[in-house]
Amino acid sequence: MTLRGLALAIPCCLAASVAAPLVGDTGRALARKPATPAAPVAGDVRLPVVTTRLPSGLTLLVHEDHTVPVVSVHVWYFVGSKDEKPGRTGFAHLFEHLMFQGSAHVGDDQHLALVAEGGGSANATTSEDRTNFFETLPSNYLELALWLESDRMGYLADALTQEKLDTQRAVVQNERRQTYENRPYGQAQFAIHEALYPPGHPYHHLPIGSHTDLEAATLDDVKEFFRAWYVPGNAALAIAGDVTPERARELAMTYFGSLPSRPVPPRAEVKDAPLAEDKVVRLEDKVSFERLYLVWPSPRWFAPGDAELDLLATVLGGKSGRLFKRLVYDLGIASQVAVAQASAKLGSEFTIVATARPGHTAAECQKAIEEELQRLLGPAPVTDEELGRAKNQWEAMFVYGLEGLEGRADRLEQYHEALGDAAGFERDRARYLRASRADLQRTAALLGGHRLTLSVVPGKPGAAPTAGSKEAP
Repeated sequence: MTLRGLALAIPCCLAASVAAPLVGDTGRALARKPATPAAPVAGDVRLPVVTTRLPSGLTLLVHEDHTVPVVSVHVWYFVGSKDEKPGRTGFAHLFEHLMFQGSAHVGDDQHLALVAEGGGSANATTSEDRTNFFETLPSNYLELALWLESDRMGYLADALTQEKLDTQRAVVQNERRQTYENRPYGQAQFAIHEALYPPGHPYHHLPIGSHTDLEAATLDDVKEFFRAWYVPGNAALAIAGDVTPERARELAMTYFGSLPSRPVPPRAEVKDAPLAEDKVVRLEDKVSFERLYLVWPSPRWFAPGDAELDLLATVLGGKSGRLFKRLVYDLGIASQVAVAQASAKLGSEFTIVATARPGHTAAECQKAIEEELQRLLGPAPVTDEELGRAKNQWEAMFVYGLEGLEGRADRLEQYHEALGDAAGFERDRARYLRASRADLQRTAALLGGHRLTLSVVPGKPGAAPTAGSKEAP
């Protein structure tokens, strides 16, 4: 379950801290997870948590660890680009920026400055499904983080001005240019979402929004969006580190207990969006080498098949994977191959990406990939050795992901959102460890179904993509 907007993150220009800036995101570009050792991990690994529901509707998640005098405070608002109205896209990401511009009792641009003075760091991320704001500080500054978060949760709208909106709108529009429009292959993510998800689906557009919609946003529009979604009942507060659950609850009641509880707008049930036929898109961009994207709609996060596809991506991708070996080492037709299951709440994507070497084409890469997939589905299924290596890598990732307090707080929020239970670590880990070769082969049948084939080729940037069906790029 590689969560979109987390492990597949792209940098956000907001980051500011006294240490190295943390990474934010406004969407996702395909990237391999960091390499992890293949050695099995011994012993029991747990992520204990105490969960409390406050009278305001806010959920409090506390993970106690007194190893070092540090705390990490995360506030997840369960609102993302999927909750935006047509013609008003980009609002969730816009608030990733506006939330740092000051609230009723916090001066303009003082949020980051106050955290830095305390020796901490702060940042935020946005995805289709949620927005995350977080601070990591010495534990004696815990109340500072809680005060800052509670003030913008309860009183940000009072401090929003036209000047702040205009400034941050320009920042977001520039971020869109830097991240997508002026970056090689950056337009591919727009083309993928528009092809995979029909108009009206919450994932049809990316979190970054459109220039037109951002320009059309009024101050009243933005305030309305904030008052609807940024409420205690649509948020969870996770505190990980040097604090007891009792003290954390006492402080949470002090800073969040009196905030008004407003109902969360109803969300329509969204059905899966399977492809009725193969889709082929050819996109011109200012690039030197052709790149191929093969994308299949896949199971939602924590649905059956989600973990198996993560394991299958490990078998196929990476420097020890089948596709990397075939395309990069054996045939020498690609310089890069990446495979990932990008999981999200309303639908996921299993993606294979290959960048052709000079003198070679996306069509050559596609032919070789299809041959390997046919071998996987036929005479050469996943082996015990491949499955064991994939499990070891994922087991290591689970363990190393708990080294830092930020990673632990983030996990608690993920499980609370995905499962309705922050104590989901063992359940999540177990679904990888119990997967069998037969499970992976059943899941691999997805790769014989309808897919999107997108080829990015050298040409004129901004040219309209050409689309077809059931043909090579």
